[in-house]
Amino acid sequence: MVWQLKSTVLAGLVGLALQAGGAMAQTVTYSTDGGKFLDAQRTTLIPAAEKAAGAKISVEANGDRYPIVKASVGMNNPQWDIVDIGAGYCIRGVEDGMWEKLDMALIPNAKDVDPRFNSEYYVGFYGYSTLIASSNKKFPNGGPKTWAEFWDVKKFPGKRALRNYARPTLEIALLADGVAPDKLYPLDVDRAYRKLEEIKPHIAVWWTSGAQSYQLLLDGEVDMAAVWDGRADAAKKEGANISFSYNGAILENTCLAVSKGSKNRVAAMKAINGMLDPAAGAEIAKIYKTGPLNQKVGGMMDPARAAEMATSPANIALQSPLNTQWWSSTAGQAAEARWLAFIQK
Repeated sequence: MVWQLKSTVLAGLVGLALQAGGAMAQTVTYSTDGGKFLDAQRTTLIPAAEKAAGAKISVEANGDRYPIVKASVGMNNPQWDIVDIGAGYCIRGVEDGMWEKLDMALIPNAKDVDPRFNSEYYVGFYGYSTLIASSNKKFPNGGPKTWAEFWDVKKFPGKRALRNYARPTLEIALLADGVAPDKLYPLDVDRAYRKLEEIKPHIAVWWTSGAQSYQLLLDGEVDMAAVWDGRADAAKKEGANISFSYNGAILENTCLAVSKGSKNRVAAMKAINGMLDPAAGAEIAKIYKTGPLNQKVGGMMDPARAAEMATSPANIALQSPLNTQWWSSTAGQAAEARWLAFIQK
């Protein structure tokens, strides 16, 4: 009798343990950039996503996500449930049938994102900028402050770095060539590539990931670079002797989408709601200089820090917003397709 009682109690305890473990047994896969940005997400947005979804979030860092999304969804075996990706790919993904239609009832925080960044298939995540960061050691009187000066190898000699990617490097080249910010689009692609040919011999590094650009600045491997504002800020905090500003920067944004055919689509959408949580957004903004697009975040931040974000009104006024519609068009895709031949030549 005692033995039976003990067995019953033990079975009950095991059952409770299995139920408790089952609450987090589901795993949602998520792909984003690596490096310091991912480090910041691991202590802020990802725990909020796990809480909202009641699932474990498995993260994979990848710097070139869309080709993998397209290939894996095309095989009806999506590699990731949630993808953090550039706005141009958000739009292209809709056209290519890459995303699940979102159930906004599962993502109530989406209503606090400016509707210009949202659609039925994705929600705006954060804004970021590509700007000039330069070495104070190399340029004690100040480095290049415009893209035209970045191209001026006589006035500003030194090692340079640009992103190994057409977007927004073509915009940067046109600004360097004197095109007015409000006249950028549609891009004069031939002119942009001609301008890039001028600077190409002077580019020491064509970086391929945000983590690499951060390391270039931290190690002093280059004297100036076109980099994302969050990477520049992270490098400066870690001791890089650099300066940067939003003057002439290119402003972009990313979105969160669920891959078509995701087996965890409901949990993935709940996780996205957690990643848009304004309190979590305010926390990541403290430690990583990115601009969450949830409009409630600013009210939860220190005003001085909020003013430093790429998405602050004062900084937006200094920048050129990237035209994601143009990049997702046939002309934009053709311009991007030319990049490989340019870089390999």
